[in-house]
Amino acid sequence: MDKVTVVRLTVEGEKFEILVKPDPALEFKLGKKKEISGVLVSDEIYSDSNKGTRASAEKMTKAFKTTDAASIASFILQKGELNLTTDQRRKMVAEKRKQVVDFIAKSFVDPRSHLPHPPLRIEQAMDDARVSIDPFRNVEEQTKEIVEQLRPIIPLKSENMLLEIAVPAQFAAQSYSVLKSFGTLKKEEWQSNGSLKVILDIPAAARANVIDRLGSVTKGTALVEVAK
Repeated sequence: MDKVTVVRLTVEGEKFEILVKPDPALEFKLGKKKEISGVLVSDEIYSDSNKGTRASAEKMTKAFKTTDAASIASFILQKGELNLTTDQRRKMVAEKRKQVVDFIAKSFVDPRSHLPHPPLRIEQAMDDARVSIDPFRNVEEQTKEIVEQLRPIIPLKSENMLLEIAVPAQFAAQSYSVLKSFGTLKKEEWQSNGSLKVILDIPAAARANVIDRLGSVTKGTALVEVAK
């Protein structure tokens, strides 16, 4: 069964299924693979793959406006529910969990100290709260719910801060994209000598990461201060 899995999709009350190879199917669904060739185990579109019952041409036409198996299979794989193998689910949940922990550590602080919680403390709180991770849901989307589950266990507050940053001319262009990746540029001034001054709005917990990354890019020449 590890070499074959099912993708299911219901359209207007009608069930459709395709048989796929687990790893190529997951790559396709995650956008890492563009062609459906090599993903399908069979070109058949089923209404019940366990029973070997094929979907009728009439039902396919009504649901997908075509009977072309490749285009229908591609749509089912994109929109349908992929039945993950045990190993796939374990790996995806572990990776998504790490992303959630990293996001919380960068976006929230302990309101008592105004410092981020260590990732290990966040993970322990997630264990205590019995947090469930959806491997396919967006990190930011499910983090909102997870934070509410964690608040009775550890105090969490979303807190932003403004940084005044000055970057020498030789590192300005490279630093600009780095700064935008961390937060919102509230103000930017390109000086006549090519240097850059900005006011950057970031999650308070990201301050150390901004300073470290900017220090690496500018070889320690950037000036970073908390805006007054």
